[in-house]
Amino acid sequence: MGQGNTEEPNVDVLVVDDDPRLADLFAAWLEPGWAVTTAYGGEQALEVVSDAIDVILLDRRMPGLSGDEVLSLLRASGYDCAVIIVSAIDPSSEPVEAHFDDYLVKPISKAQLIEKIDRVTSQIIDRADKRETEPVDPTVN
Repeated sequence: MGQGNTEEPNVDVLVVDDDPRLADLFAAWLEPGWAVTTAYGGEQALEVVSDAIDVILLDRRMPGLSGDEVLSLLRASGYDCAVIIVSAIDPSSEPVEAHFDDYLVKPISKAQLIEKIDRVTSQIIDRADKRETEPVDPTVN
């Protein structure tokens, strides 16, 4: 998946990090295999997020809205996209309250990032396939 395979569904990724160099590096690693949008902070992430986004790479410690706050606001607004936290914060020292799909502790490699995105996008496809094949219960209104 990803890596520009034309047989796979297109996956849109939103990279959110307050360090523009790091956000741009992650975006460069992912293009052209994925459609990538970058946001250089929590407020900008909320401005550009849409239902088209499949995966969000989200830094936790950012000025203004933190990644944890962004994640909570997204979940409260009904966004069900996959979220991979990419942070220097060890999750065992500061747990995340809102639901996320995976966690990477910085520094990370291109291979780690691609592997995580491939894994969560495979889960998205599996969930979508399962919904399409599940029988509809005619008793539910």
